[in-house]
This record gives sequence, structure tokens and C-alpha cells, in this order.
Amino acid sequence: MDSLSANISIVKERIAAVAQRAGRDPAEIMLVAVTKMQPAEVVRAAAGAGLTNFGENRIEEAAPKMAAVSRADVRWHMIGHVQSRKAREVARAGFALAHSVDSFKLAERLSRCAMEVGHVQPVLLECNVSGETAKSGFAAGGSRAQWEALLPEWAKILALPGVRVLGLMTMAPIVRTSEAARPFFQRLRELRDHARARLPQGDWRELSMGMTDDFEAAIPEGATLVRLGRAIFGERR
Repeated sequence: MDSLSANISIVKERIAAVAQRAGRDPAEIMLVAVTKMQPAEVVRAAAGAGLTNFGENRIEEAAPKMAAVSRADVRWHMIGHVQSRKAREVARAGFALAHSVDSFKLAERLSRCAMEVGHVQPVLLECNVSGETAKSGFAAGGSRAQWEALLPEWAKILALPGVRVLGLMTMAPIVRTSEAARPFFQRLRELRDHARARLPQGDWRELSMGMTDDFEAAIPEGATLVRLGRAIFGERR
């Protein structure tokens, strides 16, 4: 696992360097290691090397890993699309943060299921800022008028008792260079600022954006969580 430890060190150094160039404190940026298709023993090794936040795309894969890696310092993130019929499993699993709430219907179901177990589930609102039809998320790739149209639904989500909205999440389109993704991260930041001004009852502190190929463009635009898999664990086999 020497290569894993080396990769983690390199990634942390890259995050710190980009943050410092942007005039930001590296401590403001949480590294979420994406462990999709990685076995529990690799997660344990990564935790032993100092990582504490891990992201999974599917509850079916996450649940056994969460049971197998029972460390008090480990926090799990649901970063993939959540089907409404899986909301109860997600709400009961104990995720520190669900990044991918993309509708009032899902938020309402998560809220209800979380309340059943006496829990308030922290969530992010997933936004499709690129306009790509294949992507999930609230449609947010257009004008300020489109952003305004989102606010009534977001206000209803903020009022739900079993979820707590902490900010926004997005995935940039696949582009040739990291810098080419930057306008999409800028758009999410501007949308967050718009929501903060129009819905001040919300807690809009978090921006989950940036992956292995583009996180160095997301950090200058205000990313507080970056979701990295390949940079840490290498190519999936």
C-alpha cells in the first residue's frame, strides 16, 4: 500500500498548493475519497494513511463497507444518484452527507425516513449547471430567471424537518483541460450566492465540486469538498 500512501500525500499537496495560490486556507477543503468498486481492505488502508471521508455511489455497495470499516473517525458520503425507493436505506445508513438531492420528492422522502429513526440528514442540492441531458440535478444551466424558478422548491426543501441543506453539488462536463471546467464551477458558486441572498434561512456553506480531472479548477471557485477517486486509488481494473 506504499503507492496508496504516496498518492494521498501527492493529492493533499496539490490541494494545498492550489488553495494557497487562490488565497484560501487548505483546511477549508475536505477531501472525499471516492471508493466506488474499491474493497473494504483498501478503504481501511486509506483510513490508516490518514483519510477520514469516503464517498460511495450506491447504497448496496456502501452498506457492507460501512459495516466493515468501523472506525470512529471515518465519515461516509453518499455522492451518487439516490432513487426515491432507496431513500429509507440511505437515511438509515448514517451518512455524514448526501450530496445528490435533486428533487423535492427525494428530499421529502429522505426527511420522512430520517425522522422515523430520529435523525436529521445533512444534504446538498445537486445542480446540473452544464445543461447536459444525461446528468441528474436541478436544471441550473441557464439564466438568473431559471435560478429564480428553483427557489420556491428549494424553500420547501429547507422547511423539511428531517433534512438539513448545507449547500450545493455539481459535476462538470468532461473537458480536455481542468481550466475548461472552471466556468461551470463559477456558475455553481454564483448560484449558491444567489440562493444565499434569496433564501437566507438556509445554510449554504458547502460547495461539492471537482473530481480527479478538474479539482484544481474547482478550488479557486470556492469548492469546500472535492471528490477524488482515480487520483488516490489509480485506474479501476
